[in-house]
Amino acid sequence: METPFNRITLIVLDGAGIGAMPDAPAWGDAGSDTFGHICESRQLNLPNLQGLGLGNIRPLAGVPAIADPRGGFGKCALKSNGKDTTTGHWEMAGIILERAFPTYPKGFPQQVIDQFIDKTSVPGILGNIPASGTEIIKDLGDEHVRTGKPIVYTSADSVFQIAAHEEVIHLDRLYEICEIARGMLRGEHEVGRVIARPFLGQPGAFYRTENRHDYAVPPPRENLLPLLSDNGLDVVSIGKIASIYDSEGVTQDLTAKNNEQSINQTIKALNDNTRGLIFSNLVDFDMLYGHRRDTEGYARALEHFDARWPEIENAMNEGDLLMITADHGNDPTYPGTDHTREYAPLIVYGKQARPAVNLGTRESLADIGRTIAENFRLNLAAGDSFLSELLIA
Repeated sequence: METPFNRITLIVLDGAGIGAMPDAPAWGDAGSDTFGHICESRQLNLPNLQGLGLGNIRPLAGVPAIADPRGGFGKCALKSNGKDTTTGHWEMAGIILERAFPTYPKGFPQQVIDQFIDKTSVPGILGNIPASGTEIIKDLGDEHVRTGKPIVYTSADSVFQIAAHEEVIHLDRLYEICEIARGMLRGEHEVGRVIARPFLGQPGAFYRTENRHDYAVPPPRENLLPLLSDNGLDVVSIGKIASIYDSEGVTQDLTAKNNEQSINQTIKALNDNTRGLIFSNLVDFDMLYGHRRDTEGYARALEHFDARWPEIENAMNEGDLLMITADHGNDPTYPGTDHTREYAPLIVYGKQARPAVNLGTRESLADIGRTIAENFRLNLAAGDSFLSELLIA
């Protein structure tokens, strides 16, 4: 069946918001502005993003609007109740959450920890605080090795993370513990993901292994990914995309642990003969730079993505469309280490798409999923499609 675009790539710059939403004060995020404040921190070299229309979305220091951007541009509100990874990504796929996934800035309630200890038969736990995964194994790894107690921690996201040395709590046992935790964390305490965080090494030199495993809340079946795959289309996920959707609807999962690997896998996927969706997450913006409040690291990561854009574009076919957006904000200049309630940028480019289209301020990230579904002659309930605005008459 003929469709306007044969394949659509969606790249999520994780945490790269572009200004506080009107309800940001209610979330404690008044004045947050990830892109804006990074651009104010120094002169950024983003010629490719500027050429696509980044500066046309709204004024940015050193990245002014241009007369004829090569892409369409706009920004999306987050309509759901939340500002975390799962909420933002699910909304892109057409799921609007009225109740936010719970987060635990002061650690998990004691009754949750007591239940976890009882159900898993572990000799107690260490941690129970929001923390960086690399820092907490540095701080508590010694005691964990000595006592055999797993390290439980969380983050700004709705996650219950369990870290353990692979020679102290073997992988199969760690995964079993995580499955038990996933089973008990329902109702009021249904976090978005339970995550196994295994590590190895000696005191002073602990390091996380690649045996991480996520146990996500399965999304409602009525979302973009199963809709596409159930209709014979490819859904290629890159980075943490598959785990966010509990692999529902994913036809191919390409492993990527950082921005560099995600970009490489995106280019690889573009060079493959597929028809449908390529869905890629660039995690470093959020994980390495937003949460750690590293403004300069964030700036360099944006420049790195910009510098690699020509490779991505060169891998696109004539009938491809590509969208760049974010799932929430994570302003590295803002106090604390939490996500920020911001608009997500929206840049849309295709060799056969109409350039310089002002897509305006969208009411929801679900507009992205609705547009992708309509392109493939399918229907998604949430969102408003902007497909017609991209078509050259």
